[in-house]
Amino acid sequence: MNDDNQILVPPSFIAVHSDARGRLRERAEVVRQRYELCEDLASHLVEHAQTLYHVQAPSEAEILRRIHAGLCSEGAGVSIVEATWVTTRLAELLQWPCPQLDAPA
Repeated sequence: MNDDNQILVPPSFIAVHSDARGRLRERAEVVRQRYELCEDLASHLVEHAQTLYHVQAPSEAEILRRIHAGLCSEGAGVSIVEATWVTTRLAELLQWPCPQLDAPA
């Protein structure tokens, strides 16, 4: 993704949109737009996750699992692999350990 755009998409997100051989399945522009959406979503969820932690007092892992389940639901606007990336990124932003995130049944 070496064009004139200054937004650097991290390798972890590029992997979400790459095939087994490491080639992008979408145009670079689309991947960049999806990255911006997912990064913004993770950033916006920080305050929500912190509020849940202080109000409901479930574990950090349980909050992340619940958020992941919500992101995996139909109509959430992200794919399941993007939902996993967003949740993992959210854990990084919160400095919480990320639990095993299972795809919904």
